[in-house]
Amino acid sequence: MTDSPKPASPSSDRAARLREALRENLKRRKTQLRGRAALAEAEGERETAGAESALAAPSGDSHG
Repeated sequence: MTDSPKPASPSSDRAARLREALRENLKRRKTQLRGRAALAEAEGERETAGAESALAAPSGDSHG
């Protein structure tokens, strides 16, 4: 007559919900860190390329 079985106790149901929430939070944080690391790497490569091109470019200030 019941539609769905009840959990063994409210505390075990709460623990399961907390466990799932923590797992999802961890996944989200890992994804954020990966994105930030990729962004920082791309910015570092861009800065390095910009510095190299500035060293290679002739400056208009030198008078021979």
